[in-house]
Amino acid sequence: MFTAPGFLDRATCGRIRRAMDAGSAEPADVLGDGIQTRLDVRRASNVDIEPAVIGDVERRLDAARESIAEFFGVALTGREGASFLRYPDGGFYKPHRDRGVVAEWPAAAVRQIAVVLFLNSAKEGGDADSFSGGVLRLYPPDREPIDIVPVQGTLVAFPSTMLHEVTRVGDAVRDVVVDWFY
Repeated sequence: MFTAPGFLDRATCGRIRRAMDAGSAEPADVLGDGIQTRLDVRRASNVDIEPAVIGDVERRLDAARESIAEFFGVALTGREGASFLRYPDGGFYKPHRDRGVVAEWPAAAVRQIAVVLFLNSAKEGGDADSFSGGVLRLYPPDREPIDIVPVQGTLVAFPSTMLHEVTRVGDAVRDVVVDWFY
């Protein structure tokens, strides 16, 4: 697992979250037998935000591509495109993999590395006024699960084939950016 604490500063995270507040949200989909909204599997919203903010985030992710590729020892040639996700109080995403073969979403089949960028911290990550839970739990093969407590501005990258989940969020919202390198 690749981590970059402080990938985004507090002000940038705040600017992105304000853009999410002003954006339009719809239920986040899951990959399965096609693309579906399954509230029993995932309770989160995909938020459309202004293009200038998306562009800024994507430029920063592109700048990290070489370091992430070197860490994993793979060539990364593209990126799917940043998604801005909001997990409400009670939100979660059951164990899943980000790589899959779905006719309606062909890019999912070539995902190599998943990227999660935390825009706010959990209470357990040092923000007493924020959400509880919302842990990114990774299930590496032949190892104990790894719990990553959200800390604002931290980027985490891992193989898109790795089983992972988002534990139940409580008390407030959890905001993240996700993307996938090819």
